[in-house]
Amino acid sequence: MNTNQSEERLYWTKRYDDNRTGWDIGYISTPIKEYIDQISQKDIRILIPGAGNGYEAEYLFSKGFNNVFVMDISDKPLIAFAERVPNFPNSQLICEDFFAHIGEYDLIIEQTFFCSFLPTKKKRIQYFSQMSTILSSKGKLIGLWFDIPLKDDIEKRPFGGNKNLYLSYLQDYFEVIVFEKCYNSIPERKGNELFGILKKINS
Repeated sequence: MNTNQSEERLYWTKRYDDNRTGWDIGYISTPIKEYIDQISQKDIRILIPGAGNGYEAEYLFSKGFNNVFVMDISDKPLIAFAERVPNFPNSQLICEDFFAHIGEYDLIIEQTFFCSFLPTKKKRIQYFSQMSTILSSKGKLIGLWFDIPLKDDIEKRPFGGNKNLYLSYLQDYFEVIVFEKCYNSIPERKGNELFGILKKINS
């Protein structure tokens, strides 16, 4: 693990230790739940990076999706998840830096991960590049992106942005199926989220 990865792991572990987890709503968000509810093929490989306490994974697993992989750079939420969902396979809990991960998935779910790392143009483009790399040829990236001003203060997470900015980052890697204001956000985030369904572009 390089120095940056080690610092990131320590940073997020301390956030969990200090109970500074304001992004954690305690349940699966409505837009992602409703998307999951319309998926009929339950053997697809699904990754949730930066999953935190992994309510999306818990819901998927309860609905018979057995190829769900939960990733976080800190082991703290993964340990908590394993205790909360004891039947979930330990081999599908991944403590790793997303940007160094190697794998292949049919669906990746975005939920408060993109907004968590430093919002440089290079890093955000790398996010979409890595997402594309680890998706299968017909794979999709779906989820929620904050539609809020991007502040200068690097400690002011979540790091926001807007639709046009995000489209400029993803355009070389994904075809946009949906990327619009979210109509079914939870009340606390109403008006501040974009819901996206993005299909990998194959070169």
